[in-house]
Parts: sequence; C-alpha cells; structure tokens
Amino acid sequence: MRTLPLNKRGIPASRIVLGCMGLGGGWDREAITGEQIKEGHEAVEAALSIGVNMFDHADIYTRGKAEKVFGTVLKERPELRESIILQSKCGIKLAEPGESSNVFDFSKSHILSSVDGILSRLGAEYLDILLLHRPDPLMDPEEVGEALHLLKQSGKVRHFGVSNMSESQIRLLQAYSDEPLIVNQLEMSLEKIYWLDSVVSVNQQAWREQGMPEGTIEHCRLENIQLQAWGPLAQGKYSGRPLGGEEPETVRSTARLVQTLAAEKGVTPEAVVLSWLMTHPAAIQPVIGTVNPKRITACEGADKLELTRKEWYDLYVSSRGVRLP
Repeated sequence: MRTLPLNKRGIPASRIVLGCMGLGGGWDREAITGEQIKEGHEAVEAALSIGVNMFDHADIYTRGKAEKVFGTVLKERPELRESIILQSKCGIKLAEPGESSNVFDFSKSHILSSVDGILSRLGAEYLDILLLHRPDPLMDPEEVGEALHLLKQSGKVRHFGVSNMSESQIRLLQAYSDEPLIVNQLEMSLEKIYWLDSVVSVNQQAWREQGMPEGTIEHCRLENIQLQAWGPLAQGKYSGRPLGGEEPETVRSTARLVQTLAAEKGVTPEAVVLSWLMTHPAAIQPVIGTVNPKRITACEGADKLELTRKEWYDLYVSSRGVRLP
C-alpha cells in the first residue's frame, strides 16, 4: 500500500478514518444520554482495535451532539487524546425552525467561533486538522486566510484542509493562505464513481455530464493533498445490506461480485469495497461512517487486501453499468 500523504507530512494517520456523524442520536436538541455515551465508547474501542487512530467530526453532526459524546469519551479516557488524530469541519449553518435551507458561511467570525465551539464540545485544547466543509459562494479567500492564520497562531488548529472542493476552489483558497491545505474530503465509493468517470470520459460527450471537475484528483496528488473518501461503504449496498426494489441492477450485480471476491479471498465484503478505493494510486483514505462495532471491525484488513488490476476494473465496470470506451 502507498504511504498516505498525511504520513509524508509527519502526521501518523491510519489508512482508515472513523467518521463520527452517527454519534449522539438524532439531529435534534435533546440532551445526550448515557446509552449514547456507551455507544461512543464502543465505537472508539472497535476502531482502535483494528488500528484506526483518526476520528472525523463536523460541528453540525447531530447538531453538535456527536462531538459532545466524543468529548465525554475523551474525558473518561484522557490518555487517548495524544495518541489519536482529531479532525473536524465547519462552514455549514443548519436551518433553524422556519428557515427553508441550510446555508454556508466562510466568514472569519464564523470560522473562529465555530472552532471555539468544536473545542469546547470535544473538551480539547486543539484540533489536529480543521476542514472547511462545503464551498461558500460568498467566501472572501483573503478573509478565510486570515482566520486560518489566527487559528494556527493561537495553537487551536495544527493543520487545515477542505471538503467537497474542486481544484480551482482549492487553488483560490491556497493563494490567500500561508497555511497549506493538506486534505480534500470527497464522496467516493463504488457507487459514487464520478471521480473516475471524469478521467476515462475526457474527449467524449459523456465528459460534459460528469459531476467531478476535471483535474481535482490530479491536483491533490500533485500537491500532496490527502484525498479522503466520505461514504466509502455506500451505506452497505455492496456489503450485505438488504436491497429494496428501487436499487438498479448495477448495484445488485456489483454486490454479487463483491460477495464472490470476499468469499474467494477469505475476507469481509467491507474489506473488498474499501480495498477497491485504497488500491487506487492516490492513496485514498476512507472515512467509514458507521458507529456499529461489528461493521467497524468488519473493515479490518482492507489495507492489506490486494486486488488485481482485473478485479479492480471488473468492480468499476460493473458499477458503471456500461463498458469503458
């Protein structure tokens, strides 16, 4: 397996990240419960048991309760903080009752206040990595750069990155910041393959219909920006989740292929699905979104599983549902 760009930067990150969006119960304002804290402990322990040392948050996850649960886990296990990597995100403001939509906010004041809230909920003195969650059309890159500089100078954040951004958006932000952007987290999975189709469809009509701007993956590789994949297990569609009648045949046939490969190699379907992403030479780092201990431990060994070029392409073409040009 290739070394992660994060490791090359001196950040000893595991090949897999645990995404903590599922902690804290519902997206409401109810107080966190003892059962939810227990669930947090079990998820963290399961992750640590398979070698995961990096945990991904966002200030909006279950309206801040996910970070509160994790913060309670850290308070009850204070020795963990210096042995794990904490990453969180900001920049989305959830709609309040009576409001029609979420909005994005990359203003200096919002970024700074968001980080203070994140650290308070986590009970932490600093974040290892802060990501800007989704592009804000009104962002002033110079103002963003000032916010990142202040956060670094104050010791509240050690490293910075982005999420759901294209090459041009990253370039714009980087031009106004002295702090290197070292992560780009994108939706990438056997189901969400725009990032691959944008490569193989160049100079074809299909290229105009792709959802991923050309050059994003290549830019991250050239600039040593860690690519992280959110939703890498595609909600279990390929690893055993019962499929409803609305699922297309491409999903069903790909799930069957995953099951076949898992049986042949003596591994779990989850390991096959994640290995498919991790086989890509960009050293993609999956962010698994489950907090179910059994599903977390089912991902063990994905970083050691080797798919052949044929097996990798068989999975890709099956998911596409149409042959390559």
